[in-house]
Amino acid sequence: MAIHYHTDDCRYRLPEKRRTSAWLKEVAAAEGYQMGEVNYIFCSAQRLLEMNRQFLGHDYYTDIITFDYSDLKGEGIIHGDIYIDVETVADNARQYGATRLEEMRRVVVHGVLHLCGQKDKTPRANAQMHRKEDKYLKFWQL
Repeated sequence: MAIHYHTDDCRYRLPEKRRTSAWLKEVAAAEGYQMGEVNYIFCSAQRLLEMNRQFLGHDYYTDIITFDYSDLKGEGIIHGDIYIDVETVADNARQYGATRLEEMRRVVVHGVLHLCGQKDKTPRANAQMHRKEDKYLKFWQL
């Protein structure tokens, strides 16, 4: 199975795709899952806003929307489409004092964590998501 990287309504190119894919496979394995077919689609703020309205009924910008096709109770193989708004990621990087690439890696791993079953809608689940993001971002540096 593989991780694929695409663009939709933007020209973003994620650096070090092979290393990123190997890292994400390690993250999935550490969470107890295997990587299946996962598509990362980098897009504009407008494109993700339209998707947020259409599929989730939300009328606001977001940095990521994850469509999860995994059967976590079955084979434990994760599958999904992860849409990332590169403009909002850049805005968030400025707001949080991170580089664009650091924030992009955080959002990229965030998507895989969603595919592994991690939620973030409650304060407790959101705090756990952030702890896991921090933990796996350290994997990148090894």
